[in-house]
Amino acid sequence: MTASALGAAKARMRELATAYARTLPGLDTHSLMSGLDATLTFMPMGDRDGAYDPEHRVVLINSRVRPERQRFTLAHEISHALLLADDDLLSDLHDAYEGERLEQVIETLCNVGAAALLMPEPLMDEVLSRFGPTGRALAELARRADVSASSALYALAERTAQPVLYAVCAVSRVDAEPDAEEGRSSSKALTVRSSAAAPGVKYSLRPGTLIPEDHPVAVALSTHLPIAQESYVPFRSGRRMPAYVDAFPDRQRVLVSFALPARAAKGEDDPAG
Repeated sequence: MTASALGAAKARMRELATAYARTLPGLDTHSLMSGLDATLTFMPMGDRDGAYDPEHRVVLINSRVRPERQRFTLAHEISHALLLADDDLLSDLHDAYEGERLEQVIETLCNVGAAALLMPEPLMDEVLSRFGPTGRALAELARRADVSASSALYALAERTAQPVLYAVCAVSRVDAEPDAEEGRSSSKALTVRSSAAAPGVKYSLRPGTLIPEDHPVAVALSTHLPIAQESYVPFRSGRRMPAYVDAFPDRQRVLVSFALPARAAKGEDDPAG
């Protein structure tokens, strides 16, 4: 399946999810399940977030993860059911892929379906129209759709026309250089938790990328004040790409957009990030 064919599959998945959403009385947990002939069960599932059992018509959700993660997982598993019911789409996927790659594509499509269910295009367009492609827009979308910032990040990136990188940054434990006497130690630092790029942007920020202490993202976290200014993207390699940074502090994290120069979106700069 070519890139254009995969794009068509994503579009079809959005159509399935949007059509399903139109039949629902709302987007709360009970309403999300009302259009599906299946039972919803919450239970401890270890490292798994959820599962859909088409034979027994059961949706399983991990009871030990955060509510917003449960919500996105529910929409993801409903998307599995919608995909399985579309014989044409399912047949196209099996013709194009096999094995692990097939499973990866199906998971991607179900994430697309989940986003379309919980973050419909009118909502994303409204948020982008009001706030632009900013960290504040990311925070608003996560709040209004009642999803995690990481879930909102990927959906918003796909809907953004400008060359923008989005990121969720938070303080996390990182490994320090090993000491000859004490061995490897660890400390806490502000790092990238997740990131996503708008279509056409060739680069992304890897999870774990350190944010320098004097960077606007770090300043926003320490002051709890939004910051928008010319700065740079701090790639893990140490290279810095000029960007307009919009950093919006939200509790113990910072939601960020990096607006890139047009030439960077086309791949003319190589930050080796």
